[in-house]
Amino acid sequence: MLVVTTDDIPGYEIRQVLGEAIGVTGRTRNPYREGVRKLHGGGNPQLVKALTRWRLDAVDQMIRHAQTLGANAVVAMRFDHRNVTDMWGEICAYGTAVVAVPVSPSAPPLSPQTRQRAAEPAPAEPAEPTETGEPTEPAELTGSS
Repeated sequence: MLVVTTDDIPGYEIRQVLGEAIGVTGRTRNPYREGVRKLHGGGNPQLVKALTRWRLDAVDQMIRHAQTLGANAVVAMRFDHRNVTDMWGEICAYGTAVVAVPVSPSAPPLSPQTRQRAAEPAPAEPAEPTETGEPTEPAELTGSS
């Protein structure tokens, strides 16, 4: 799964936008429980590793969610965090799940499942409402032009 913080992927065309993909992890704010504080009060060099692991946990969950949507990539990935209670915090990774296909020979190949999904036609645009508020049918559906 390709995950990027940009809105597009150089060398790829985004064929379908499947929706928001999110991954959330909750962590206690107790530094002793999380193993990032020593009992004698000093900081622990494992803190950076723990913070990185927690973010990666959220990203892994976001990737799993994107896969269930049928995506092969996530664009515009971001992080957010908040305190849920005085003792618990939330780390959230989120982005837009998409189906992207390579348009340049140097782009990495796609899996067979992604190739099949990318070959499916994109959903039709919703019809424009008329003055009465009723949607009009596109000409290719009604046979008129």
